[in-house]
Amino acid sequence: MIADWSENRLRQALSVESGPSSDYDLNPDAAPPPASLRAAGVLAAFHEDDGRLVLTKRASGLRHHPGQIALPGGKVDANDPDAIAAALREAREEIGLDPAQVDLLGTLPPHRTVTGFAVTPVIGIIRGSFQPRPEPGEVDEAFTLPFVHVADPSRYRVERRRWRGGWRSYHAAPFGPYYLWGATARILLGLAGRMQA
Repeated sequence: MIADWSENRLRQALSVESGPSSDYDLNPDAAPPPASLRAAGVLAAFHEDDGRLVLTKRASGLRHHPGQIALPGGKVDANDPDAIAAALREAREEIGLDPAQVDLLGTLPPHRTVTGFAVTPVIGIIRGSFQPRPEPGEVDEAFTLPFVHVADPSRYRVERRRWRGGWRSYHAAPFGPYYLWGATARILLGLAGRMQA
């Protein structure tokens, strides 16, 4: 069980060694991911006041992952020097978060997705007042989850569903009306596990 929000705990978690994660962790018999993965970055931004984490509900009209709960982020564009820059750029575009408000703490090992991405989770602290502004057409809703939910491994469970003709297992950590699952849940579970080390 995780105690109340602690910025020091989050900082210490990033010093714990761990390997990369993958959508295939629970599905070792699934087809392997593509040999060439596209780079992407997502921002796990915790507010300095109480550790609440900002997440998005992707717009229902999007071609990829419509309506899913996600960390702000996206693929590394040609003008992005790295995944950190991509995560900060996307957070500004998707929820109106000024990069100057983000105190970057570090990154987790990339997470490999079944959709062919190597997603680098970027961990940061939001300094000062911030009210998310969802980008119309991209984000239906921006909201926060409490630190105690995100950082407690016991809140995560394994579920499964039919996918491409077979069963696929995945991590999930539902909270109220928000169904946190898949790559986002696996990334956050990895961070939560580091906080227990």
